[in-house]
Formats: sequence, structure tokens, C-alpha cells
Amino acid sequence: MMIHSQATQSDRLLLRIDRINKAYGGVQALQDVSFDVGRGEVHALCGENGAGKSTLIKLLTGVTRPDSGSLVMNQRALPVGNVRGCEAAGIAVLHQESTAFPDLNAIDNIFVGRELRVAGGLLLARDAMRREAAELLEQLGESIDLTVPLGQLPLAQRQMVSMARAMSCQCQLFIMDEPTASLSAQESQKMLALVKQLKEQGISILYVSHRLEEIFQIADSVTVLRDGQYVATHAVEDLHDRKLIQLMVGRELDELTVRQTVSQSKSDETQKPSTLKVDQLSRQGIFQDVSFSIAPGEIVGMAGLVGAGRSEIARAIFGIDPYDEGTVEVNGQMLPGGSVARAKHVGMAMVPEDRQHEGLVLPMSVQNNLTLANLRDLQDFGWLSQTRERGQAKRLIADLDIRVTDPQLPVETLSGGNQQKVVIGKWLASMPNLLILDEPTRGVDVAAKAQVHRLIRELADEGMATLIISSELSEILTLSDRILVIHQGRIAAEFEGATATQEQLLHAALVGSAS
Repeated sequence: MMIHSQATQSDRLLLRIDRINKAYGGVQALQDVSFDVGRGEVHALCGENGAGKSTLIKLLTGVTRPDSGSLVMNQRALPVGNVRGCEAAGIAVLHQESTAFPDLNAIDNIFVGRELRVAGGLLLARDAMRREAAELLEQLGESIDLTVPLGQLPLAQRQMVSMARAMSCQCQLFIMDEPTASLSAQESQKMLALVKQLKEQGISILYVSHRLEEIFQIADSVTVLRDGQYVATHAVEDLHDRKLIQLMVGRELDELTVRQTVSQSKSDETQKPSTLKVDQLSRQGIFQDVSFSIAPGEIVGMAGLVGAGRSEIARAIFGIDPYDEGTVEVNGQMLPGGSVARAKHVGMAMVPEDRQHEGLVLPMSVQNNLTLANLRDLQDFGWLSQTRERGQAKRLIADLDIRVTDPQLPVETLSGGNQQKVVIGKWLASMPNLLILDEPTRGVDVAAKAQVHRLIRELADEGMATLIISSELSEILTLSDRILVIHQGRIAAEFEGATATQEQLLHAALVGSAS
């Protein structure tokens, strides 16, 4: 009877992670981490940024080798340090940051390195690859022009192409690292439905997410890492959100409280001095007749589906992209279109959605990235003062609680949440009075998210005008004094932050009018 029980248990076990250790330059990223993943199981992996989740993913996918311990899949040792070997063993991964090639189209991105061929391998099977790519994207509910270079597509669509590439492999373990971080609420639900579909097909999912509501919606079990160490594994029905947060951060986390609204009626709004005035801003085929204002100390949220034009409006305001008609006025000064330098000069700053490609210079140090937007103020007689640069970086690291052992380390070595703090810190160093934040907590853990939210409120209390774009409706509702909902490039509705509901915002985003 015992033998039969052990055999059954073995049949249900897909992956065993046993006493894994990994250190980088004396810093212990993982220490004696052990847990199992069952067949057909959605196993959530939780922890703060820097807990070791990304390191574990790199070990499982063959990007790097463990210092000690074993990784066993289907009762066979994984070929550690061998990416192709791990893929052949049945492991596929959807990374948090898009790994797509921006100059290649969707078809080439899905099949790069394993193209379908005919004529004995001499020719590419273009028609077959096009059909399969279209079918994969259709399963994801995406309609993408397969001939357009991915660099011209929104971040969310690039991520969906990466998802299609992962799906095209016959995998047994699908690692999903923050798969909904770039998606709208509607697209996130599609992704979660896909996870359930994969589970029904017997595929195991190792699901990494900071969105706790997703964990409780789809996971069977949860493993928590903290500071590179294993904390616990629980069945999801044995947990609640506060208990899970406590396991992740090692303490109780204070509830976020909604900041008292400063917005007034619209008639009063026109009488207040505005930090930002946008009037009938339009760009053909992208957004039309966008008009709004933000007063000092006011937080305006911008909600809407991915692709509705939210980021494009923000980029035009900051001067990254051109616009065809309308005006942008900051602190009473009219801005010329397409001039980031002028926008920065009048006190505007923008934290972009895509931190790795637009917010950071990854090979450069944390210190250099933190001071990059403020170099002129750190000069003495035209020369950069190393002492002042180090001092500013040190202050920002302390103020934002950026977890880094040495400011001279490349910023690419930091976790996603800490990279996000560096982007925010870089622009805060320029002392702006108007701050645009596009997905400010994408891929950030619950503790870091609370820190970012508190920082945004503190800046608003000090008079900062803030525009926040977020796909997380709860974040928009928590922070905003007023909320603008964008539908197909137009402002479809406006709500008071204190009284708006998720249902109202989603209805306006989907239908194009207030409910």
C-alpha cells in the first residue's frame, strides 16, 4: 500500500527544487530553497522584489547555474546552464519584460531560432509560420498586423507576441513572470482564462505576480520567498491576502488609506490656477480633442483599455511624440510640440511605461541613472562633480529605499521593483512641479507599491501636479482626485475620485460613456 502511495505521489510530481543556492559577488540571492510543483498545477511564487524569484527563474530556464542543489523534472536532472536543454525538457517562460526583437515582425519573433522549413531545410515555410502565428494570437484574443515590426506596437501587444512564442513550444512547465503587468483589466481576465485552459490541458504553471487578487483567483498553491530564502508553501484556500502579505514582507503591512480629495466642482476648477492645461490636443488616428487641466497638488488618473491612447497622449504632452492640433500649457507657458528639453525646462517630468527601453540605460550604474536627468545641476565650472553626484544618488537611494549593495553596480542587476524606483528617482532629482507617471507600479511588489503610493501622495501634498496612467483600476481609485477615462483616443468620461467605482470606469472604458 505504501509503495502504491509513493508511486502515485511520484506521478503527480513534475518539478522538484531541492536545496538550491546561488550567490552573486558575495550576495546570497538564493539560500537552501526547496519546494515541489505538481503536474497540472498552478503554483504561485510570491515575494518582494529582491526575494529571489527572478534568480530562480533564470536557474530553471538554463540562463545561469546554481552554486549547489538540484533541479529535477520528470525524475531527470535539468541540464543547468543550458537554455536549449531546458526548453527541450519542457520548460517555457513568459518574461516580465518583453524579450521581443523590435525590428522583427510577429511571425519572425514567434519562430526565431526554430523556424519552420521546407525543401529539406533550404527554404523557410513562410505560409505555415504565418498561419500558425495567426492561430496562436487568435487563441489569445489578439488581432495584430503580422507584418509590422514589433517596435511599432504597444508594449502590451509585444508581450502577447512573446506569450504566443512560449505557447508554440510543447511545454510541460510554463513559467509566467508578471504576465498581466502590461495588460488592461479586460485583457488580464483573458490571460487568467488562458491559464485555466492550460491547466486543464495538464500543463503546470509557475505563476509569478504581485497582483494578489490574481493569485487567489487562479492558483492552487503558493510558495513564498523572502530575502532569498524559502518561507512557506500553502494551499491557496488556507490563505487570505493579509496573511500572504505578512509572509512576504515579514511583518504586518498598514492598509493604504485613500488620500483626501482636493478636486472641486468643475466650475471651481476653471477658477484655480492650473499647472497643466491641455486644449483640444489631437493626433490623426491616435487621439482627438483631448482637453483637461491639473491644478497644483492635484492627482488626475487616466484610465482606459490598453491601446485606447493613454500613453500616446502623455508622450505628446511631454514632447516625445508630435501632435497635429491643440495646445499644451505648463505654468502659464505655452509649449512647442515635440520638445522634451522644453518640457523639462518648464518643470515637467515623465516616468515612462517601458522602464527597460525608455526609462533606464541598463549597462550604466545605479548612480549614473539616478543623476542622468539632472547633470547640469551637478556641475562645477562645467565639470561634473563626482562628490555631488554621489551625494545625490545616496540621498535618492535612501529616500526611495532602493535595494542595492553598491550604487556603482549596473542598474540591470536590480530587481524590477528597484529598477522602477530608480526611474522615479531620476526624474524627482530634476525637482519638477508636474509629474507624469505611466504605469508607476508595474511589476512592483506590495511593499514597494505602498512606498510609491505614499511618495505620490506626499509630493501632491507639497504641491506637485500629477497625471497617473494605470491599468490597475484599484490604483487609479486609490490615488486620484479626478479620473479621466479614455476610449478610442477620446475622453469618454470624467469622475470624482472619491465617489467613482471600478464598474463605472470599466463601463466607460469599454462602451465610451459614463454608466
